[in-house]
Amino acid sequence: MLKSVICEMLGIKYPVFQGGMAWISDGKLAAAVSDAGGLGIIASGNAPGDYVREQIRIAKDLTDKPIGVNIMLLSPYADDIAKIVIEEKVNVVTTGAGNPSKYMKDWLSAGIKVIPVVASVAMAKLMTRIGACALIAEGGESGGHVGELTTMVLLPQICDATTLPVIAAGGIGNGRGVAAAFIMGASGVQMGTRFLSAYECSIHPSYKEKILHATDLCTMVTGKRLGHPVRSLRTAFAREYFKAEYSDITDEELENLAVGALKKAVVDGDDEKGCFLAGQIAAIVNKEQSAAEIVKEVIEEAEPILKRAGELVI
Repeated sequence: MLKSVICEMLGIKYPVFQGGMAWISDGKLAAAVSDAGGLGIIASGNAPGDYVREQIRIAKDLTDKPIGVNIMLLSPYADDIAKIVIEEKVNVVTTGAGNPSKYMKDWLSAGIKVIPVVASVAMAKLMTRIGACALIAEGGESGGHVGELTTMVLLPQICDATTLPVIAAGGIGNGRGVAAAFIMGASGVQMGTRFLSAYECSIHPSYKEKILHATDLCTMVTGKRLGHPVRSLRTAFAREYFKAEYSDITDEELENLAVGALKKAVVDGDDEKGCFLAGQIAAIVNKEQSAAEIVKEVIEEAEPILKRAGELVI
């Protein structure tokens, strides 16, 4: 069975994380992934603390396995949620969109395993110094906020820059991706887009259909002008937003175009005004499954590939 140091560290069966996707990764989905042996992660996004607390409690009612919470540090509610994860005795915190330094001491004192998402070697080294337990190296193939480097380029550099276990994210959606990540030095993987097809994922049916019928060139990146690029499906909204980036509208007007767009996709399935976040691996997601089936399938696909890898060397 495919195991790694991250399994022992977190008390999970398989080295598979479910990505924290805003408005998507709720308590129900996180519990299903954790119950399947991976690490389910609740996304805080820009949601208020009460919502996050509610989702944590939903997850705990559904499973006794470890649960994580992803905190977007640019959120206006980040300070509140930083306290809530302590109060609710969350097992793992992953962080993104910022530097978690000011929260680290309190989280670590509470026994929380802190695993920041990093998109550069410099950030990986900083997070190692301030006490992170592991790192998530996320390449630009992923959905949502993305960095410049691809996973294949970023992952080995992060592995070389730290002594901590590294979780690979971005462009991973099947056993071949899992095996490749381990060969490049990862101790685990994080998948987001693959779990959009889970029965327990409560996105609008229109969103799920878009993922199930995606093609290899189905995504695009917008938001570079504002300094926070985002990968999403090539919808009417994404194309119009891309055009607006290169028009003469102000940055404030451009920012306002995206307000509420993700929720319109997730909750309403709004084809015209919704932003449907997805990674480049969306094209290989072509069937609905339970979260347990997804976790089991990627592990069972990866194991024989890794066993055969030794046969390539004479």
